[in-house]
Amino acid sequence: MPSLHHHHDVVDLRSDTVTRPTPQMLEAMACAPLGDDGLDGDPTVRALEETAAQRFGKAAGLFVASGTMGNLVAVLAHGRMPGEVLAEAGSHLLNAERAAAGLTGMHYRSLPGDGGLIALPALEAALDTSASARCPSALVAVENTHNARGGSVAAPESLAALHALAARHGVPVHTDGARLFNAAVALGLSCREIAAHTDSVTVCLSKGLSAPVGSVLMGPADFITRARGIRRMLGGTMRQAGVIAAAGLVALEHMVDRLAEDHARARRLHQGLRAIHLAWCAAELPQTNIVQVRVGTSTAEARLWEARLAEAGVLVRTGSAGLLRLVTHRHIDDKAVDSTLQTFTRLHHDN
Repeated sequence: MPSLHHHHDVVDLRSDTVTRPTPQMLEAMACAPLGDDGLDGDPTVRALEETAAQRFGKAAGLFVASGTMGNLVAVLAHGRMPGEVLAEAGSHLLNAERAAAGLTGMHYRSLPGDGGLIALPALEAALDTSASARCPSALVAVENTHNARGGSVAAPESLAALHALAARHGVPVHTDGARLFNAAVALGLSCREIAAHTDSVTVCLSKGLSAPVGSVLMGPADFITRARGIRRMLGGTMRQAGVIAAAGLVALEHMVDRLAEDHARARRLHQGLRAIHLAWCAAELPQTNIVQVRVGTSTAEARLWEARLAEAGVLVRTGSAGLLRLVTHRHIDDKAVDSTLQTFTRLHHDN
C-alpha cells in the first residue's frame, strides 16, 4: 500500500523527510559507478564525500546512514572520554539522541539557550569549571537550523563568538546541521560561510534536498579517519553505497537553491494561519521551512487537532505542549498551501 503522502488528496506536512527522489536522482542511482566502500572504496561515495567537504570548507567527509549516526560518530571521534557534551536545552541531540550517552560513555549536559544557541554566559561558566571537574567539557554541540525552535537560524556572529569561546578553552564545536542548507539559503551565505565557525558538521541529504537516505559528516582529515573506524564499529559501513550516494550528489548540485521556495511557502502558510486565528502563530515569520501553530496548551489538544486534520487530508505532527509542526518541502506547492489553509479555516469554525 503506498504511503499517505502519495495520495493526491493528502497534503503531507509532517516533515521534509517525506520527499521522494527526483527523476534525475533515480537515473543517477541506476548509472552510478560502484565499488566496495568497506574495502578499496566506492567511487561515487568518494565523490560525494569530497564534493561535500569542499563545499563546506572542510578537509574530508564521511558518508553515513543518517544525521543521528553522524552526530554519534562525531561525539566519539572527538574522543575525550570521560567527558561532557554541552548542548542547548531544546536541541535534537540532547532530547532525541540522548540514548547515545550509553554508547559514547559521555555525559550530555543541558545548558540554557539564547535563540537556539547555548547562551554565552552559561557556556563560559560551564567551560570555566571544566578544568577542575571530574567530567571535563569534551564537546560543544550546536544545532542549525534549530528544529524545536521552528527552524530558527543561528546568526553567524553568534556562532563566531561561541566558537571562539570554546576554542579558548580547547574544546571543539560540532554542528548538527540536519537543515544547514536551509540556514545558508535563508541568510544568503555559501555552505563554506555557514560552516566556518565549527570544527565538525553533519548535514542531511534526505530532508529538503530529497535524496532517499544519507548524511555527510565533515571535519579535519585526522578526525574523519577516526570517524571512519567508528562508523565501522557501529555497523555503519556500507558496500555498494554509490547507489544512494549518487542521489546525494544530485542533491548537492541541483536541490539547494530551490529551498527558498519552501521558505516562501512556509511564510505564506504562517501568514494565512495568523489571518484565520491570530493566536495560532507568533508575530515573527518563520526563517526557514518549519511553521509552528499553537492550538492549545496541552499535548492532548495538539494531538486532537492532528487527528482532525488527518481525517481532513492534512498530515502534521504534534510538537511540544499545544504546538503543531508543519514543514514545507518540494512536494508542497501553492495549491497545497491553499488547501491546508482552507482545512484549518473549516476546522476552526467547527471547533
